[in-house]
Amino acid sequence: MRVTQQMLFNRYVYNLNSSLTSLVDLNVKAQTQKAINKPSDDPTGMTRILDHRDTLRSLDQYSENISTAKGWLGSADEALMQVSTILTRAKELATQAATGTVDDNNREQISYEMRSLFEQLVGLANSDFEGNSIFGGHKTDSPAFKQIMWLTTNDDDFGRNAEFTVNGSSNTTVLVQYFDTSGATPVGGDMNLSDPNLGVRYSTDGGRTWLNGSMAFNSGEGTLNLPESGTSVTFHGDATVKVNDPDDESVSDGTWMWIRPSAQYIGDDEDAPPQVDALGPGVGLIEAEASGSFLDANVTIRIDNQSDVAMNEDIQYSYSLDGGINWVTGNVAQADSSASETVLSVANGGILTLTSNGSNILQPGQQFIIRPRTAAINLDVSSSEQVQVNNVGKDIFGGIYMDPDAVLASNGSILTLGTLNADRVFHDGGANMALTIQGDDEYSKNLFEVMGNLVAFTETNNQTGVQQSLANLVEAQEHIMNAVAEVGGRENRLSISSTIVDGLKLNEQTLLSSIEDADVTELMTDLAQQKLVYEAVLRSTSMIMQLNLSKFI
Repeated sequence: MRVTQQMLFNRYVYNLNSSLTSLVDLNVKAQTQKAINKPSDDPTGMTRILDHRDTLRSLDQYSENISTAKGWLGSADEALMQVSTILTRAKELATQAATGTVDDNNREQISYEMRSLFEQLVGLANSDFEGNSIFGGHKTDSPAFKQIMWLTTNDDDFGRNAEFTVNGSSNTTVLVQYFDTSGATPVGGDMNLSDPNLGVRYSTDGGRTWLNGSMAFNSGEGTLNLPESGTSVTFHGDATVKVNDPDDESVSDGTWMWIRPSAQYIGDDEDAPPQVDALGPGVGLIEAEASGSFLDANVTIRIDNQSDVAMNEDIQYSYSLDGGINWVTGNVAQADSSASETVLSVANGGILTLTSNGSNILQPGQQFIIRPRTAAINLDVSSSEQVQVNNVGKDIFGGIYMDPDAVLASNGSILTLGTLNADRVFHDGGANMALTIQGDDEYSKNLFEVMGNLVAFTETNNQTGVQQSLANLVEAQEHIMNAVAEVGGRENRLSISSTIVDGLKLNEQTLLSSIEDADVTELMTDLAQQKLVYEAVLRSTSMIMQLNLSKFI
């Protein structure tokens, strides 16, 4: 066939472009040191590379989470160790104040440092990491505790029944006594707070001097006015107190109150059981209660039976951990003909118990949403492991706390403070303010209450109170050290997780390199050969293209 100049030109251009393309591809590989730079180089290999890169990104995120968790837990560890150091000093001071060899002036001197230690403890309980409170549960944007005034009393009955709110603040403990202004009630006898003959006296200097206060009752609430103390107490209802000797302030046969420092926990907790909301048909006719572990996510449970089903029949159901986007199906609660309730299990150990509230029939499509009350902040440190980085402060330091779901006051607001049950002080019938603190295990772990009472008793020269508070302080420090150990355990988990993640990253990088990285020796050889090929094509083409008809005319 006839070979035209156009055909020759097209073939030469094609050969030149092909050679140049191969040379450029090799040049790119030499520049990137990668055997695969685009999907067309190796479609299967590129898929594997993308999978390994995705895994590496996940491992990088785990490493970042571990680093963040180490910061949170390291801050908590340091704060708790400082707390333990302060408690060691507080025990030294309390041991001195508890002995009979020191007088009221010595105890007053000790009280100054004791109050300072208390304030330092509040500061440490409000420690933060990168601006986030580490002891406030989910409420990381504000301090976990605030310093308040609280009460201790030597009257068990009064402490059990009086509901109150302390207002204002004072730099010293305010000691309050009640007496009968008419003299009709014997010392130790009962009088109501609303009794117009109830007299009040108080001291702000440890009982050296006394001032007159007053009790005003209106609309079922009483206000204890202590004008020069900077504080007052509102009692939400009437209560009974025991009267003291109107002429002798040292006799402790009546009701005494110590208005002294404490700390209120304003973070959140995990104490309450999960809340369950019913949706769909039959709302209100079935009572639902959740228990067990649901982690931090809401759980939706759906009844999947095709027709109405009784609780003593097989119940088919599904559950979702992401708001209904994905469902875990095929779950069955086996029939129990003798049961009056049914139990549905979900992942992570959670249980939903259904009982009749007018009906024992479940209808198709009926749903129950479980909303756990959580305070933990968990970070993923592997595909199957999480570590909690924060803490619930009240479970470590104690303090004053009221459940946010507690009963409302008469004015519709939640009472921020409660009764004296947690920190009552009893007297032993002696004549020298001989007091003992309730021997309650939970109270002895309440660090802020124990320290608040130590401040109160050193400021009011109460040797016996200091002695009992010292015993409680030992238990409170043990509780703090248990918290240190628990935080340290989580830190150790992070160290192990970090080692595991580093090993996984190295393995993934090795696998990725075996697929993606080029053999430099082979690449350089191919590049040199392709360069020679391209130069040969250029040379031969230039020689042949000169042989045309114009050369012979």
